[in-house]
Amino acid sequence: MLNKNNLKTVVMLAGLAGLLILIGGQFGGRSGATIMFMISLVMVGSSYWFSDKLAIKAARAVPVTEVEMPEYYAIVHELTRAAGLPMPRLYVTPDAQPNAFATGRNPEHAAVAVTRGLVDLCDRDELRGVLAHELSHVAHRDILIGSVAAAVATAIMYLATMAQWAAIFGGRRDEDSNPLALLAMAMLAPTAAGLLQMALSRSREFEADRSAARLIGTGEPLARALLKLESYAKAIPMNIDPAHASAFIINPLTGRKANFSNLFRTHPSTEERIARLRAL
Repeated sequence: MLNKNNLKTVVMLAGLAGLLILIGGQFGGRSGATIMFMISLVMVGSSYWFSDKLAIKAARAVPVTEVEMPEYYAIVHELTRAAGLPMPRLYVTPDAQPNAFATGRNPEHAAVAVTRGLVDLCDRDELRGVLAHELSHVAHRDILIGSVAAAVATAIMYLATMAQWAAIFGGRRDEDSNPLALLAMAMLAPTAAGLLQMALSRSREFEADRSAARLIGTGEPLARALLKLESYAKAIPMNIDPAHASAFIINPLTGRKANFSNLFRTHPSTEERIARLRAL
């Protein structure tokens, strides 16, 4: 049975797919809508199988052994046993910005990655809070959902750009063609897609925070870690594709002064997350 959060996720993913099909219909009529429906199915399937590999590659993460990072392994061993999850593959990235993310299509094919900055900055309890948050994403299959949403939203952006040029230069010349409607769709659809993706990501972050607090018995270590991570993310840049930013526990692009992606917050405010954790 779907809970409120899962129902919201289904509605938002359906909204993104609907936007993709709607643009296809404006751009190419019924055949265009059909083509976009087929493309959306292919993208969902690709996201299902390859989301972990794409995320790991984008973050330049490398696998680590228990000998290399024993505390990292010990914490994840403890938390996965408590949560009833299989042990994920563990990675580390070279970034100085403290951050972390999880990826994988299901708990049996999951991976967790931390940055060098996170390991250097956080004490054991704070690191435990961050890893509990990431494992909560794994348990709820949030990474798959986010990857599918990102793939569909990216397709909407590209298709909207094509539709905009078609409207300007008259790409469709049949009787039902309406260049103004096509241009309006091309301009508004990416905004709608961004808002849907933003709302989906925010909802999932709050839920992962709550689950992490339940897993370790308190929200305070994660609250302290988030406070540190937010401060350092503003000061230390991270070279990451904006399409993958929503996977991290704190938006790694926070410190960028001018970036179109910052118009849509992929994460809830850190202040609100900390307040909720400390109120548990």
